[in-house]
Amino acid sequence: MRPRDTSAQAHEVQLAIYRAMSPERRVEIAVEMSEDLRRIARDAIRQRHPEYSDGQVVRALVALLYGRDLARRAWPEGEIPAP
Repeated sequence: MRPRDTSAQAHEVQLAIYRAMSPERRVEIAVEMSEDLRRIARDAIRQRHPEYSDGQVVRALVALLYGRDLARRAWPEGEIPAP
């Protein structure tokens, strides 16, 4: 699926570049993107809630990424702060 902010021609070039990469390199890029997403989300939580401890940021991030129900299962006795 082509992103809305990318022209069809640019999308085809991008796909060709990805297809030319080794599977290992594509996995590396996916891991880097995932780490970047988590860092950006953590930074946003910290910006919105500067009073949160590191643990609260982690719990808020888990709630954001995986849902409050799963976060509650991971920390049944702890607070699940708002992201």
